[in-house]
Parts: sequence; C-alpha cells; structure tokens
Amino acid sequence: MDNTSVSLLILNGKSADNLPLREAVTTLRDQGHQLHVRVTWEKGDAARYVDEATQLGAQTVVAAGGDGTVNEVATALAQVEQAMRPALGILPLGTANDFATSAGIPEEMEKALALALIGKATAIDIVRVNDDSYFLNMATGGFGTRITTETPERLKAALGGVSYLIHGLMRMDALKPDRCEIRGENFQWQGDALVIGIGNGRQAGGGQQLCPEALINDGQLDLRIFTGEELLPALFTTLTHPDESPNIVDGSSAWFEITAPHDITFNLDGEPLSGTHFRIEVLPSALQCRLPPDCALLK
Repeated sequence: MDNTSVSLLILNGKSADNLPLREAVTTLRDQGHQLHVRVTWEKGDAARYVDEATQLGAQTVVAAGGDGTVNEVATALAQVEQAMRPALGILPLGTANDFATSAGIPEEMEKALALALIGKATAIDIVRVNDDSYFLNMATGGFGTRITTETPERLKAALGGVSYLIHGLMRMDALKPDRCEIRGENFQWQGDALVIGIGNGRQAGGGQQLCPEALINDGQLDLRIFTGEELLPALFTTLTHPDESPNIVDGSSAWFEITAPHDITFNLDGEPLSGTHFRIEVLPSALQCRLPPDCALLK
C-alpha cells in the first residue's frame, strides 16, 4: 500500500489491555491496512503522536478513548497545516463516549475501527475557546460541570455515565447558580445559571441531551441555559414539562462571549477551564472526520 493508506491509532493508556480492540487491530492489519498504534501515558502525548502521524504521511489519526481523548486528538489536529492534516477517526473506549454515541459510531470494536479507517471523511466544525483551548462536542458550565469534574475515577469506572448522577445527588448541598452575562449574534442574556450547555454536539455528562438540535457541520453553536435560584423546582419543571419550562433559555450563534463577576468553570469535553471571561467561537469545517453515513449530527 502507498503512504496515503497509513493510519495511526492513539490509544488512551487506561484501555491498553482491551482485548476486542487488539483483535480488531489484527483483523484490519490482516486486510492490508498499515496501522500504527501509540499509547498515551501523560498530557501532551497525543500532540506528539499527531506530529508523528503527519511525518508518516498518515491519512487518518484514530482517537481511541473517551471524550477527553477525542478532544486532545482533535485539538492537536487543528494545529496541523490544513494541507497536511489527517482525518479524525473515533473508537469509543471511555466512560461516557458522549460524542461517539450521539454521532452513531458503533460500539463493536471491529466495526468502529473499520469506519475510522475507511469511512467517508466529512468536514466538521471544531470550537475554539479563548485562543488556545478547543472542544469538539460540548462546553458545559455550572453545577453540572462541577459534578463531572469532581466525580471520582473509581466511581466512573464502576458505574459509567450514571456515576455523574449519583455523585451529583450526593453533592446537592454544594449547588449554587453562577451569575453571568452571555452574548452572541442577536442574543443577550444576564442572570443566574444553574447549568450552561454550549453544543457543537448534543450530549454531555454521560448521556444528558443538553443541545438536542445541534449539528457539527452548520457553523453554529447551540446554547441552553438552565436558570433559577432553586434547583429542585427548576429541575422538576424542566424534566416534566421541558417545552413549557420557564427555567430554560435557548440560543444559537457562531460565537458566544461569557463574562462573570467571579471565576466560573467550563468543562470542554472533559477538560476544565476556569476564568471570568470566555470567547467561544466555531471554526467551520476545520476537521475531516470519518462518521457513519446516517450520522444524526450532520445537516
């Protein structure tokens, strides 16, 4: 095979002993695919491996892990000169796999790896935050962010996505809204936010559909704010009558600016970022990604 069929798989070290993945790699190699495997150990590894992939002339870089791994690989790819930038493939191996789930990527390793290597590459958006941070799926702020950031790794490993809910219920005493102002194209809001979701994709926190209409190739971000001083009444109304809830504010824009009088934290696909000012903007069609032909996130 020529070098255009070379691929490099970046595997989160936590999944290095995954037997179905090992078998899938062997199968795809037996079919003639040149597939290099690299395992991450610490922050920065993914960027180094993406650099190696470009030097190899790789056609695809596969992110094998959860949303954080996908984010790290996508962020590194966004730094590569466009003419040399490999496509992104995704293997869902994390706790929540929010982006992979909403994109319809198969859970079976061999099918997911085949899609990641030879699926049709489609241009998708990535989102830049304050010049040097990125997310592919979603930025979440407020109480939900504190929960996903603080949920113990052992609990996530044992219970998966439901661990966030359990840990959240244990931390109800810590709930307080974040006062902030959010501006976008033809959008302005100021008040107390319990949860803020800014979606390029649709779900976060192990399956919570915060931005159910979001698309990853429309050049737009979807915004959903859960407002209110008191959680339980707001949560009850939102869960039972979401269409009528006075505690939901929706918006759409190619960019949003958020300012707050105190530090607030946003979770960018698993990576926390704190501050008092955030500029969040779409980079349209910045990446090529191998996705299912019936992917619900594509317009």
